[in-house]
Amino acid sequence: MTTTAHRLAEALAPFLPTGPLPVRLRAWDGSEAGPDDAPTVVVRSPRALRRLLWQPGELGLAEAYIAGDLDTDGDLGAGLAQVWRSLGGRPSSRPRPADLARAGRLALGLGAMGPRPKVPQAPRAAMRGRLHSVARDRAAISHHYDLSNDFYALLLDASMGYSCAYWTRRGEPGYGLAEAQHDKLELICRKLDLSPGMRLLDIGCGWGSLALHAARAHGVRGTAVTLSGEQAEYVRARAAREGLDDLVDVELRHYRDITGGGYDAVTTIEMGEHVGDSAYPDFASQLHRLLRPRGRLLVQQMSRGTNAPGGGPFIETYIAPDMHMRPVGETVSLLEATGLEVRSVESLREHYAWTIEAWYRTLEERWKDFTGLVGEPTARVWRLYLAGSELAFAQNRMGVDQILLVRPDDRGEASLPATPAAWYGDGAGT
Repeated sequence: MTTTAHRLAEALAPFLPTGPLPVRLRAWDGSEAGPDDAPTVVVRSPRALRRLLWQPGELGLAEAYIAGDLDTDGDLGAGLAQVWRSLGGRPSSRPRPADLARAGRLALGLGAMGPRPKVPQAPRAAMRGRLHSVARDRAAISHHYDLSNDFYALLLDASMGYSCAYWTRRGEPGYGLAEAQHDKLELICRKLDLSPGMRLLDIGCGWGSLALHAARAHGVRGTAVTLSGEQAEYVRARAAREGLDDLVDVELRHYRDITGGGYDAVTTIEMGEHVGDSAYPDFASQLHRLLRPRGRLLVQQMSRGTNAPGGGPFIETYIAPDMHMRPVGETVSLLEATGLEVRSVESLREHYAWTIEAWYRTLEERWKDFTGLVGEPTARVWRLYLAGSELAFAQNRMGVDQILLVRPDDRGEASLPATPAAWYGDGAGT
């Protein structure tokens, strides 16, 4: 007997990889089709198929999930991994018009035809103006980072570190995300050789975890720069609360508008992805200009594999519009072209998979808190985003790297130690 689930599988075939169905389908009437041992995708409403007919591809699938028309029975990450394996590590191609027409006829018989469904009730990025103009960059940053400080406080550890952590003792009792974020901050401070009285500029400071840590633990005078009003307000309040406002200054401005220079150290922690491809050479030159001779620069930045596309319609629409990632070697070349000398490149790819795993676990454990704060559609956006991102780092489609550079003086001196032994001493995790 041909069940609703079997007819649905046939209708969905153009949107899925060729070959056996990679998941088990459960239709809205309870019927099922597909391999018994595969993750189960639950099609809760004919609207899921209708969304794909109106918007074939990644964004249609994502919005069906965000709206709750499509779901998983069990771990979302496991389902995504199974589908990706069935694709052979390549995104599925766009369905052909003939395949779409056939799917439409099948959808008609399933009662899935009708007007275009409304977009899910989750904030979409509304980008206008010239790409990477100050105004458009501010809007892109606001879309992602101004969701609310309360949301990020639920998701992140107490430091509010929203970048890849450094897991020096992963698996040990009592060691978790907060400790790994602390170890990341200490690793950066050691690579920069920070000491009391030095001047640090942190571009794209987030919620100030690095500037505050450098001031608290190393006596550094920090300038924290962000385009997010929510972040600037948070960092100022936390610096005052911790008695660090005499050491940490917060500036709400675009990186192009940073004045002065002569900094002993400059950092940009997962901010370079927001700069854009064509603007990156000027950004790199600005980093060089802001440093004093023999000053050090630490760039922590996400990368993509040479043959991995990066981004995608879902990320651009719901998470981080206008982002650009490139292979790490290309970023190194752009930084070197300014006259900066590269002294170390360290991959933290696996560390990011572990970091996102911790965020994802927090989201699941506190699901009711998240849905109560931002609504279920937005919470489902983040569930999909985190599950997909963890998979991308684990499968080497995305990476993240710490690049340490120095601005040599006129005689070519860099004043760096002969070996990096001090960066990884026994105290790295304390």
